[in-house]
Amino acid sequence: MIDRPELAAFLRQRRESLQPEDIGLPRGQRRRTQGLRREEVAELCHMSTDYYARLERGSGPAPSEQMIASIAQGLHLSLDERDHVFRLAGHAPPARGTSSDHISPGLLRILDRLNDTPAEIVSELGETLRQTSLGVALTGDASLRTGPNRSLGYRWFTDPTVRQAYPSDERDVLSRLYASGLREIVTLRGPDSTAAHLSAELQQVSEEFRSLWEKREVGVRPPEIKRFLHPTVGLLQLNCQTLLDPEQAHRLLVYTAVPGSESHAKLELLAVVGTQVLT
Repeated sequence: MIDRPELAAFLRQRRESLQPEDIGLPRGQRRRTQGLRREEVAELCHMSTDYYARLERGSGPAPSEQMIASIAQGLHLSLDERDHVFRLAGHAPPARGTSSDHISPGLLRILDRLNDTPAEIVSELGETLRQTSLGVALTGDASLRTGPNRSLGYRWFTDPTVRQAYPSDERDVLSRLYASGLREIVTLRGPDSTAAHLSAELQQVSEEFRSLWEKREVGVRPPEIKRFLHPTVGLLQLNCQTLLDPEQAHRLLVYTAVPGSESHAKLELLAVVGTQVLT
């Protein structure tokens, strides 16, 4: 059963304890609200301000599991806090570990400070869980992808348009990279894992993947320099720094260009041009 009064109190307390700086917002001289404003939290949680305000008042419809998951992420809750708010809302908490999409507050705090940098948080299956605005402009809006298509490796072998974003002389090694990486994850997670089901489906639908899978290649590593063919600014050559959250197997990927380089200038142009909807 939902505990409306305690849920309301818990959400209110967490909102008031979350500061603008925690999510990459300027405080401003006229801010009088303790913590974040309701409209700021509602935007973080991808819901209307009215809906969120009713939750804090203990009224309105009972929130769904999807809504609670969005609130837990928007409020930068820890896993223990996430589980607690699920129970207050009358739901069983989601599974923890590598199958979870819940991003740790630490990774989110870093991502929130990268407003002028292409960056994304990805799962071990290459599912983009969160992006900066410039990350969206670089690689497309991950929120539009559902099901197996959330995985870049899956899209690589099932959607020919995905490869257009990469130079042709790197596509063979990237195919090997995705097949090799998926094999390593299947071995690590076991035959009943999401990775195993993904590999089984790819073997059914992609002859190229099936051929690579049968070679049982492991240990393929990505090129040191990431090269992207962007439809607006052209070729970008970027370094990729990675920060790993070992508990959730999530990685924060930050893409940077050498200052003064052509790619650096193109990133600045991309920031001005704005987000392109790339699927």
